[in-house]
Amino acid sequence: MSRLWYGKKGRRHQPVNHKYTLVVSVAEYHRRIDALNTEELRTLCRRLQITTREDINSKQVAPAKADLEPESFRPNLSDPSELLLPDQIEKLTKHLPPRTIGYPWTLVYGTGKHGTSLKTLYRTMTGLDTPVLMVIKDSDGQVFGALASEPFKVSDGFYGTGETFVFTFCPEFEVFKWTGDNMFFIKGDMDSLAFGGG
Repeated sequence: MSRLWYGKKGRRHQPVNHKYTLVVSVAEYHRRIDALNTEELRTLCRRLQITTREDINSKQVAPAKADLEPESFRPNLSDPSELLLPDQIEKLTKHLPPRTIGYPWTLVYGTGKHGTSLKTLYRTMTGLDTPVLMVIKDSDGQVFGALASEPFKVSDGFYGTGETFVFTFCPEFEVFKWTGDNMFFIKGDMDSLAFGGG
């Protein structure tokens, strides 16, 4: 909103408010939302003395934690998870991007249901425009995975945003977020699917 002052000399100037609308692409909209997750925002929050859920969790303040995590923030699953326990789902939920809060988790691809083809995985992602949570359980029973800022696809180069992270529950829960050193988030081809690089 801009404010203009005008009038004849010696007369009181009246403010005039002008409103404008900015139309952006879906990709630009998500880029701007992703920017809210940056270190700059965390720095601003510290300067303004705004406490985030991460800050409270790191200080392990139990009473405030309960207030910040009402039942409504726990995701509804379209199908029961065969890989994640309820406490693991809760731990993961705390690290998901803000734009995912309040949306149900819908199973899009599962090896038990769809087989083990990357081509099928990419095909099931066609038409989606949401972050994707990939959970893997290996033959040793170890559970790990990644949150992709956008659906998986075949690509010539890397794609995605700083929302992307990898995680493990082995030996304990740990999240590996973007360091900011490069833009190597996700890359897919018909033989592999990669997260991170450099």
